[in-house]
Amino acid sequence: MDNRPIGIFDSGLGGLTCIGPIAKALPGERILYFGDTARTPYGSKSRETVCEFALQIADFLVKNDVKMLAIACNTISATALPLLQESYPEIPVVGIIEPAASEVARRCTKANSIGIIGTKVTVKTRAYERAIHSIDPGLRVYQSACPAFVPLIEEGIIESDIMDSLIRYYLDDFVAYHRLDTLVLGCTHYPLIKENISRIYPQLTIINPSDCQAGAVEKALRENDLLADATAKESTFFASDLSENFIHMVDRIITENEYNIAIRKF
Repeated sequence: MDNRPIGIFDSGLGGLTCIGPIAKALPGERILYFGDTARTPYGSKSRETVCEFALQIADFLVKNDVKMLAIACNTISATALPLLQESYPEIPVVGIIEPAASEVARRCTKANSIGIIGTKVTVKTRAYERAIHSIDPGLRVYQSACPAFVPLIEEGIIESDIMDSLIRYYLDDFVAYHRLDTLVLGCTHYPLIKENISRIYPQLTIINPSDCQAGAVEKALRENDLLADATAKESTFFASDLSENFIHMVDRIITENEYNIAIRKF
């Protein structure tokens, strides 16, 4: 047993969408979260810059005595996961793409037409396509980058005509051309506009990787005998810039999951 916190990090506030599923699966665990809101978005940055930022944040979390790292960011998972695993061999490091790929392969067949949307970096790496095809090479997978989603979400522009118009701009042709029936939200910010997407494209089955990661986190903790024996949820959320929208989203997480959380600027 180990009552140290789980370290979870993202380029901004999107990683907060991973907290709920992890809290539901592991109600006794403490969370130490870091959102790099001052330097978001990561999706348009170079691979080298993303890796540099990821190492900086991971080092901060490890120095604060986390027992594992959960990467709540598709862009970081697509570019820096092996580097982080190599840099911190003493603790488990879990990404978000592989658990989501397993869920896609479990739920889909060759009859499905699967769309992946994500940042430019995530799409360019083809990490989802490779992860899915490593399980089932016969699945039809198509990808499209939606770079403007993250800045608008970080600004809280979600339930608006502006966001709906942007969704149609990115997805109308993508969905129609490939006759998509399944859509994977390949960025942890995107679950925050899941309702918008479902309303505009009700025919789509939407797979949310934020829901898939919790199982991988629990598995890693069990295999390494790191599960907590406590029930108190005393967690801390750090941000490199405490924007109003970040605090608002953390408030929603506290309400939904009954966390006792301290919010701090890095």
